[in-house]
Amino acid sequence: MPGNPRNGRPYRRLCAQQRALHLPCWQCGHEIDYSLTGYAAQRSAWSFTLDHAHPLSLGGDLLDPANARSAHRRCNSARGNRVAQPQARASRRW
Repeated sequence: MPGNPRNGRPYRRLCAQQRALHLPCWQCGHEIDYSLTGYAAQRSAWSFTLDHAHPLSLGGDLLDPANARSAHRRCNSARGNRVAQPQARASRRW
């Protein structure tokens, strides 16, 4: 019985490659705190997570570098498996 593919070496390598780019969050555009690692990263909403532009649940490829994006843990979780980005809200009520 094969294990979780997200625990495998190819996935960890892809995460490390994406992390090394130090890109901002592809969803909100703000900087990601790449200094957070280990337990601190698991607890912080602003830490790095690997997000997939085309969600895995909708047929996206887990190990495709073209599908990999840097995101905040919070932004990644909030997006869920939606493909389209939410529209930016106006700064005030009209």
